[in-house]
Amino acid sequence: MDTGPHYEVRDKSLASQGKMNIEFAEQHMGALMTVKKRFEQEKPFTGVRIGMALHVTKETAVLVRTLRAGGAEVAITGCNPLSTQDDVSAALADEGVHVWAYKGETTEDYYRYLANVISFRPNITIDDGCDLVTEIHTKHSHLIPTIIAGCEETTTGIIRLKAMVKDHALKYPMIAVNDNKTKHLLDNYYGTGESTLDGIKRATNILFAGKHVVVVGYGSCGKGFSLRAKGQGSHVIVVEVDPFRALQAVYDGYQVMPMSEAAKLGDLFVTVTGNKHVIRTEHMKMMKDGAVLANSGHFDLEIDVKGLKQMASSSRRIRPFLDEYIVQGKKLFLCGEGRLVNLAAAEGHSSEVMATSFCGQALACEYVVKNKGRMPVSVIQLPEEIDDMISRMQLKALDIHIDQLTEEQKKYMSSWQEGT
Repeated sequence: MDTGPHYEVRDKSLASQGKMNIEFAEQHMGALMTVKKRFEQEKPFTGVRIGMALHVTKETAVLVRTLRAGGAEVAITGCNPLSTQDDVSAALADEGVHVWAYKGETTEDYYRYLANVISFRPNITIDDGCDLVTEIHTKHSHLIPTIIAGCEETTTGIIRLKAMVKDHALKYPMIAVNDNKTKHLLDNYYGTGESTLDGIKRATNILFAGKHVVVVGYGSCGKGFSLRAKGQGSHVIVVEVDPFRALQAVYDGYQVMPMSEAAKLGDLFVTVTGNKHVIRTEHMKMMKDGAVLANSGHFDLEIDVKGLKQMASSSRRIRPFLDEYIVQGKKLFLCGEGRLVNLAAAEGHSSEVMATSFCGQALACEYVVKNKGRMPVSVIQLPEEIDDMISRMQLKALDIHIDQLTEEQKKYMSSWQEGT
């Protein structure tokens, strides 16, 4: 491990490769580069410290560069022990960013690094999964008066934040960046769909065609992955608890059934719910010999990995991100230790889809600074006009032009008198 006054990374010599990967990401993140260019001129974050707990990928590094271009001091750590790209963390350290992250972090290091970011005394927090916010609220509440607001990146974090609001535990405003159309309807749907398939392929190299693929959860992530599994020739089975989403899955052409039935049929199981133990030991005992399990929800709780380890008679690592467990004489295979398979075994979402997600983060930070002291202590959604601006910037970056309403059409859409 390489350490310095402002960093702890696996191998600082990887910095040159990391910088090339970041440059390649920038080439495909046109909307965010537009924001960066404006930030360079306007410096909205002069004197502002931003603390981040995000997946330390090449795309996240572009966000870091964008915020620093706007005058911010930035400290970052990972939000998942297996999601850091070591060459990227090395590159950030080389550029003078406060960074503590490496792929394969121990639980001790994970929380030590969160504490390092908190010790940076951020004025704005950016979180993916709400661990940073939780640590601040439970162990460092004395810092809350100096925090303007925070931004949350993912569904799991929003669930936790809303629980905090319900319990009257949240003490500073949080922007629900995940709720932007340009985030959850793009990142979760297109990004998770493609990157989850990519992670499973890299971990296993199995053929999707002809397989029974069980998708647990039919939100935006589940919809995106189901479509791509279907496109690979898989027979998709959806497990849901929400009646409307289950109905959507039926109308999208998939089988829908409880896990107790799907467990007997599936060749591959993918969890994308944001909930806990949606695949339990009683389900694993029903599975076929050779079944593959993977998770693309934020935490490693969706599959009961602890229960799997306890009931397995033996286990071994047979590929870099694939573990074999013997359960009642059958082999079950777990991808990426039950953590985010798209980041543990692959590189996460593509740069194009993260361009709009991270525009949301960058512009949320700007919104926070502009509205300091005027935001309620709650979970807040960005104004729709900011979301629409992100879409327009990305369309422009892709050199795509759309139509415009005529004055007559604008008048018609804002009136009620004209009918048949």
